[in-house]
Amino acid sequence: MRALALLLLACALQGCSGWLFYPVKGLPITPQRAELAYRDVQLVAADGTRLHAWWLPAKAGVAVKGTVLHLHGNGGNLAWHLGGAAWLPEQGYQVLMLDYRGYGLSEGEPGLPEVYQDIEAAFAWLARAPEVQGKPLVLLGQSLGGALALHYLAEHEERRAMLAALVLDGVPASYREVARFALGNSWLTWPLQVPLSWLVPDGDSAIHAMPRLSGVPMLIYHSLDDEVVPLANGVRLYQAAPPPRVFQPTRGGHVQTFAEPAWREVMLRFLDDPQGFVGLHRLAEIPNPDSPQ
Repeated sequence: MRALALLLLACALQGCSGWLFYPVKGLPITPQRAELAYRDVQLVAADGTRLHAWWLPAKAGVAVKGTVLHLHGNGGNLAWHLGGAAWLPEQGYQVLMLDYRGYGLSEGEPGLPEVYQDIEAAFAWLARAPEVQGKPLVLLGQSLGGALALHYLAEHEERRAMLAALVLDGVPASYREVARFALGNSWLTWPLQVPLSWLVPDGDSAIHAMPRLSGVPMLIYHSLDDEVVPLANGVRLYQAAPPPRVFQPTRGGHVQTFAEPAWREVMLRFLDDPQGFVGLHRLAEIPNPDSPQ
């Protein structure tokens, strides 16, 4: 957290968006390590940047239920985030996992608004892929990936119409508020948390996009124990989301949701009936997300 605070201090002074991204080049493992079938997919963004993705087909012998576009969080690359999607092929869901520019084997350097071109490249590929056609398409956005997805979808109605459902996990409602939280957790930057956080661009934050996403059923996960993006972010996004939407409180670390079989089951039940699903679990410690904050 101290390193993040220092980076925020440097970047906030320039009003930059680079503090959102912590890419790692190269791929130390592939899905083969998890005994998953996969293939490498090459995408090209509108500005010519070459991007890398993994395609995970549904497990052999399992009927295909749909396709999941997985957008990962801000650190590492595909190898770091494989656990968020590796469980889906066995359940009949084929997955496209995207590495943004600057991550893994993708070219370029990450930043806003350029990274939205990467999401568009993934949607364009899915729109053409024969194995995707005629099956429900779901977007799973974890942490920053969910925030990027919400802004992108708010600006692209035609891509929003492609989705049968949207699943968010540990997503920051406001970049500025998360920056303030990070700055407030370091003794070095605590006295400056308010003025510095106001230098962080907030116009693309998920909370501004959420009210514009009508027509897409949403499942919103957030952990009571999240040490990176506080729980209030998930509650605020749920309150701002147009129906139908479900808020699912969890336990555990930031975007470690799918390490727990119970939360996998919640997502699978939701995908069985996105329009009618009302949730499976309510933890006593959670504030009522429907009450005003």
